[in-house]
Amino acid sequence: MSIDKATVAKIAHLARIKVPESDLGHLAGELSQILNFVEQLAEVNTDGVQPMTSVVEHNLRWRADEVTDGGIRDDVLKNAPDAAEGFFVVPKVVE
Repeated sequence: MSIDKATVAKIAHLARIKVPESDLGHLAGELSQILNFVEQLAEVNTDGVQPMTSVVEHNLRWRADEVTDGGIRDDVLKNAPDAAEGFFVVPKVVE
């Protein structure tokens, strides 16, 4: 895919990047090379290749899915500017 100076100028405008007129030709060439490389990657046969989530294979530890209150209510309420009866106190917003 070939990119011309007008396309580079439009991209720069959309990205709000100030690009001098003298650099447009050079950037057009670089962007064209990048897009050509991406097109080459699209031609690679990836049939049968499993998607990777990490470069190192590892298993996650599982834990029981239990609903709890966290057991740290008092610690959390210590951070509140105002608390009463185990709840955060907030200013009234509706009359």
